[in-house]
Order: sequence, then structure tokens, then C-alpha cells
Amino acid sequence: MTEIKTTQQQHNLSQRFLSLCKNIWEALMGTSHDYTQIKLSKAIFLLAIPMVLEMVMESIFAIVDIYFVSKLGADAVASVGITESIITIVYSIAFGLSMATTALVARRIGEKRPVRAAHIAWQAITAGIIISLLIAVPGAIFSRQILQLMGASNTLIEDFGGYATIMLAGNVVIMLIFTNNAIFRGAGDAAISLKILVIANGLNIILDPVLILGLGPFPELGIEGAAWATNIGRGVAVLVQFYILFKGSARVKLLKNKLRFEWKRIWKVLNIASGGIFQSLIATASWIGLVRIVSSFGSEAVAGYTIAIRIIIFVLLPSWGLSNAASTLVGQNLGAKHPERAEKSVWFTAKVNMIFLGLISTIFIAWPTFFIELFTQEPNIIKIGSQCLRIVSFGFISYGLGMVLVQSFNGAGDTKTPTKINLVAFWMIEIPTAYVLATYTSLGYQGAFLAIIIAEVTMTSIAFILFKRGKWKNTQV
Repeated sequence: MTEIKTTQQQHNLSQRFLSLCKNIWEALMGTSHDYTQIKLSKAIFLLAIPMVLEMVMESIFAIVDIYFVSKLGADAVASVGITESIITIVYSIAFGLSMATTALVARRIGEKRPVRAAHIAWQAITAGIIISLLIAVPGAIFSRQILQLMGASNTLIEDFGGYATIMLAGNVVIMLIFTNNAIFRGAGDAAISLKILVIANGLNIILDPVLILGLGPFPELGIEGAAWATNIGRGVAVLVQFYILFKGSARVKLLKNKLRFEWKRIWKVLNIASGGIFQSLIATASWIGLVRIVSSFGSEAVAGYTIAIRIIIFVLLPSWGLSNAASTLVGQNLGAKHPERAEKSVWFTAKVNMIFLGLISTIFIAWPTFFIELFTQEPNIIKIGSQCLRIVSFGFISYGLGMVLVQSFNGAGDTKTPTKINLVAFWMIEIPTAYVLATYTSLGYQGAFLAIIIAEVTMTSIAFILFKRGKWKNTQV
């Protein structure tokens, strides 16, 4: 009898393992499931796996760049850090536009209106191109003046300023890769978004050392090689995205005879996107403020801060992938008139995210130096980076809940609420606190790091209260 029971348990375990492998394969390859109808845990799993890996792929851009650039010295790393703090404005606009795109496409797909979803997708693409051009021209012309305003030294600007010029001039590839992937995610084709970033990252990993160090027949471009590698990788990926949108089998398909500018629809996209853009601008502009505060302590402080933040972003972006899965399910389920299912998807995802970030925070708090030493051997940079990594990690669990709740508002199309939350948390709390602690206490730059935790806890607390009120369920888009 015992042997029969043991055999049955082994059989059940084997069946669960095979089912898990099948679901992972399905998530990676793509699926035609209606996410408003299948089991909630399976829907989250199928969406989250590719979205988490997609965010990992996106973060690899930053990790690979900083790894090779760190070989050029502290000023080069500081240049990338300052430039990235400027580029966060582009990212924030791209994030905001992608939030609106995901919400609108998901809602139309939930309503079973794929043609209307395609119309919205094209207007979002058009808006992204227009915005990127408005940034590219002045950004390329005045890039060195912008670096100066950010506190960069004259030596840094002269030797490494070209990185900022190339990145700002080529921001259209950032805008389009985010917008197009938002279309795929909103439609439920998260596996396509993942494959796109695999292509982009593969090219970036190959081109980074080749163009930075001048391997083989290629010229040694130094820090500018990192910018070219990133833009070329993303540019090729964007071309593949358009091929899939026109010729592929995605749920949203662009039709050549339907490609017309509909300013009314573009305005609708921008109206919803404005909340997402401003909430992201408010949050990411606060990082610019933090860089400005930290830069007063010298290039080594900025370099240590930059490396630590890159590592933090690497682990947070998978969490954003989980949050994006919840966002898509909220949009599709509200479109299908299933608000309670939308709410359950948020709480389920939040629990998973908090457990994941709790484990990561434990590792970073215990061994921060190990991770910083992967990027540099400069003692002072290691010291500062380790302090930043350890301090910020104490807020991970709170932030794990907060980011899912905020994304749930965005998935519903309510981008205004997160904007207000970010305004309070990051500009009324974080920046003033960072300035006071860094300038008027013995904490120094560590005060800026501590302010990040305070802001994250504030954000999560406000989001929790507003989410429980449930007004987001009635948002119309």
C-alpha cells in the first residue's frame, strides 16, 4: 500500500513538473489564450514569464555598457551616470506613452475589438516619433551645455561628452522600442516583446567591446562606442518590430491602407499618456535631482552611486515585468467587465513581487561589496557603491508592493492618480529630505541614499489606501 502511494506521489510530481515545463515553453513561445477567461494564476504566469525576462533584457543594456565603460576610468563611468540621468527624461516619456498604449490596447482587446486596437497602436507610434524628434534636435545641439548644468567637470565634458550627444540624438529608437513592445504587451503577445529585446541585447553585447575597444577592423571609439552599440542594437530591433506589426501573426496587426493620422485619436493617446509621462518624469527627474546632490561630493561619489543604481535597476526591472503583467490583466479584465478578477490579479502579483524583492534585499544587505567589485576595483568607489546598495535595499519589500499597485492604476487607464502619488513621494519628500540629510547632517551622500527609502515607503502607503478605495475600477478609456 505504501509503495502504491509513493508511486502515485511520484507520478503526480512528474505530471506537475511536465505541466510547469509546458507552461514555461508556452509563455516563451507565445500563446493564443484569452487571458480574461483562463485560470488567473496561469494567466499571470504566461504573461509574467516573458515580461520579467523582457525587463531583464532591457536592464542588460545598462549593465553591459557600464561594465565596458568602467575600464575607461571613473570620469567615464560618471559621464554615463550623468547622461543616463538626463536620458531618464526620454525613458520617462517612453514609459508614459507605453503605459497609455498598453492600457488602451488591452482594453480594446478585452472588448474583442482588435481593429480598433490597431488604430490606437498606430497613433501611439506617430506620437512617439513626433516627441522623439522634438528631443533629438535640441538635445544633440546642447548636450554639452546640459552636462555642464548637471555638474560635470570640464575635463569630463571634453573627453566623454560625445556619449550624451549620440544618445540624445538617437532617442527615437528608445521611444519606438518601448511603444511597440507596449502594443504587444497590451494585446497579450508578451513573448514577442521578449524576443525583440533578445535581438537588441545580442547586438549590443557584441558591438560594445568591438566599438569601445576597437577590436578587429573596427575603430576604437571609446565611450562613444557604447552609445553607438546601444543605438544600433535597438534600431535593428525596431525594424523587426515593424515587420511583425505589418507581416507577423501578432494579435494587433497594422494595415497599410489604414495608416492615417487621426489627430483626435493621437490627442486621446497623449491625454492618457500625459499622466503616465508626468508620473514617470516626476519619478525619474527626482533621480536627476539625486545625482545633482551626490555630484557635489565628487566624481567617485557619482561613480559609486551610478554602479549601485545600475545593479538595483537590474533587479527591479524583473519586478516591473511582474507589474506589467498585472497592468495588462487589469486592462483586459476591465474591458471584459470583470473588475473583481482584475483586483485579484493585482494582489496575487504583489505577493509574488514582495517575496522576490525580499530575497534580493537580503542578499544585497549582506554582501553589497561583492556586487560593486564586479564593476570596479577603485576602493573609494567600492565603498560608496556598497553603502548605496545596502541602504536602498532596505526599502525593496515596500517598493515591491508599491510598484504593482501603481501599475494597476495605469493598467486601468487612470494615469493621473500615480502622477499625484509620485509628486508627493519624490518631490515633496525625497528631494528635500535628500538635500537636508546630505547637506546639513553628518550623513553626507548617505543621506541621499536614505531619502530613497523614505520616498518608497511613502509612495506605497498612499497607493495602498487609494487602491483599496476601488475608484480605479470605474475608469473609462
